[in-house]
Amino acid sequence: MTTTSKKLVPPFDRETAIAKVRMAENAWNGRNPDRVCLAYTEDSFWRNRAEVFQGRENIREFLRRKWDKELNYRLVKELWVYGDDRIAVRFQYEWQDDAGQWYRAYGNENWEFDAAGLMRRREASINDKPIAASERRFFWDAPGDRPLDHPGLIDSPE
Repeated sequence: MTTTSKKLVPPFDRETAIAKVRMAENAWNGRNPDRVCLAYTEDSFWRNRAEVFQGRENIREFLRRKWDKELNYRLVKELWVYGDDRIAVRFQYEWQDDAGQWYRAYGNENWEFDAAGLMRRREASINDKPIAASERRFFWDAPGDRPLDHPGLIDSPE
C-alpha cells in the first residue's frame, strides 16, 4: 500500500507521518485560513509562541492575523519523531514585514491527533531572526507548495 492510498490517521508509521507533515506544510504554504483550520478538531487546543487559545474559529482568526502580518511566507516542515497519535516536527519559515525586512523563523511543534486524523492539540515554540534578502533560502512561487526538488531542512546549513 502506498502513502497515496493510505489514510493519514493514527496510528502513524514513518511513511504516513512524513506524508502528514508534508500535507500540513503544503496547506500552510497555501495561506488559506478557511482551508487550513479544517485540519483541526472543533475544540483543538493551541499554544503558539505566547498565545494560548482553543477552537477552530480561533485558529482561523489567528491564521488570518498571521498571514496579514507575515508577508511572502514560505514554510518548510520536517518530521522529527512520531508515535501512535503524535508527531513532532521542526520547521523554518521565511517572511517579510510591511517595511520590507525579511525574517527566518525557527521552531518546533508537537501535534496530537484524534482517530479521524484531525489535530486536537498543537504546541509551537518559535523564534524569529532578522535576515538580509541575500540570506533567504526558500524560493518558490507563493502561495503554493514547496516543489519536491526544493531542499528541505536536512539540506540547509542552519
